[in-house]
Amino acid sequence: APVSVAVALADKIDTLVGFFAIDEKPTGSKDPFALRRAAIGVIRLILQNKLSLPLRRVFNESYEHYGQLFAAYRSRGRRMIDVGSASPKWPPNPHREKVAGDLMDFIADRLKVHLRDQGVRHDHISAVFALTGEDNLLRLLARVNALKEFLGGDDGANLLTAYKRANNIVEIEEKKDKRSYEGDDLDSNLFEQKLEGVLLARLNAVKDQVTDALREEKFDLACKAFANLRKPVDDFFDEVTVNVEDKRLRENRLRLLDKIRVWFLLIADFSQIEG
Repeated sequence: APVSVAVALADKIDTLVGFFAIDEKPTGSKDPFALRRAAIGVIRLILQNKLSLPLRRVFNESYEHYGQLFAAYRSRGRRMIDVGSASPKWPPNPHREKVAGDLMDFIADRLKVHLRDQGVRHDHISAVFALTGEDNLLRLLARVNALKEFLGGDDGANLLTAYKRANNIVEIEEKKDKRSYEGDDLDSNLFEQKLEGVLLARLNAVKDQVTDALREEKFDLACKAFANLRKPVDDFFDEVTVNVEDKRLRENRLRLLDKIRVWFLLIADFSQIEG
């Protein structure tokens, strides 16, 4: 029943926020207040009831309610736990954001455990969560499932290899040159080979397709749009040399490879994906 679900969620979230606010978190195998069980309960209630819930906002509001309760008790001369300040008071908003962030990390860890038996890989969850900071578990799971389906096919597997190749080249050269090649200063006038222009055009087209699909939360279509990159990316690596002697050409091609990294980040942080 909706009321039962709401009360159960409120109880568990109140418990999690309260203990995290006073830095009473599980450590190692120790979890005296059953916070891991509470987090799993939150996850199950959300997923089983298909609740589109912005958890970070909910955690922040719960934290604010604790602050109001603390102030009310203080105004009546009641004593409450000292949360670390010389003059006991509820920590201000910067601490609230830290509590919400720590709880989202905690929920993400529990979600990995919860989904492991369903064949969902932990690195797929990490790849989506690290990128978006997604706090809506339904959307997070939809993204993860779309990513899993995409990477399970030939196009996805090959594009993951291509991404890692592009990412490794750019990272190595950035470290060597002590600079970043990210930015909008890619100069198409420096393209010497047709394949460079073909790749850029396809990257821009895919970006538009993916952006539109993500706006409508059609994560499967967003992932499928990347399949259009397979041939131009393969052709580029087969025919174009990145580290040429001409400094301008080399830097321009590194910027082009960086766009592969940036566009892939629309879906997930592919550097988090193993294999």
